[in-house]
Amino acid sequence: MRFLKGHGTENDFVILPDPDGELDLSAALIARVCDRRAGIGADGVLRVVRTKTSEEVAHLSGQAEWFMDYRNADGSMAEMCGNGTRVFARYLIDAGLAEPGSFAIATRGGLRGVRAGESGDIATDMGKPRVLGESVASVAGHEYTGLHVDMGNPHLACVIGDPVAQLDLGHQPGFDPGVFPQGVNVELLNPVGPRRAVMRVYERGSGETRSCGTGAVATAVAAAHLAGESTGEWTVEVLGGTLTVTLTEETSFLAGPAVIVAAGELAIAE
Repeated sequence: MRFLKGHGTENDFVILPDPDGELDLSAALIARVCDRRAGIGADGVLRVVRTKTSEEVAHLSGQAEWFMDYRNADGSMAEMCGNGTRVFARYLIDAGLAEPGSFAIATRGGLRGVRAGESGDIATDMGKPRVLGESVASVAGHEYTGLHVDMGNPHLACVIGDPVAQLDLGHQPGFDPGVFPQGVNVELLNPVGPRRAVMRVYERGSGETRSCGTGAVATAVAAAHLAGESTGEWTVEVLGGTLTVTLTEETSFLAGPAVIVAAGELAIAE
């Protein structure tokens, strides 16, 4: 099985080219591939499939040639991954499967438009964030109130007074399963300047990651809400680098680096 490895602000992925949808990827196999000691190691897997071959998204085949079948590190399926779309786009261009410029990618969370050159940053249209109220996350005995933000996947973005650098995110933060029956990605953030925030994230199914694209947008939404704003350009500092989030009245955009760093043959079997 051929694979590639890429990352966007150190949110890393194993890329599995499977244009005709022939691979049988069980949750157990995905988890082994993502294992950082016994596998290649990654926050998730991006399977590259022609949209028309996948029953889940075949109805989008007229608008997007390629489907990003994203799996979390534990093997569970996810609706969307912001950094994943940028790494996926970089792979398509590098592999000659898409031309630099603007094109759409199919995801379980719907279509995502990307703007990408032959090199440099990639921007993704992330859709309009939906704020669905407030909820509470608990970390090491401390409770933090945050915004429930739907980015095609669920987020709880908490503006906190404690320095995020000192938090222990070695375990899943507590949350209300009545609000998030399928689990939730939890962002904890400190505003550090005009339209600038520092964020750490615990991703559902993957644990703490160095970056999260949908989480960066949710972070910008929460920081903007605190400032009494709803639009504008925000800089989000994550452990793996810096992302730019632009909020408009109609949608949101995520921009940042995306690179492919390795390729090889996968020898892992179930």
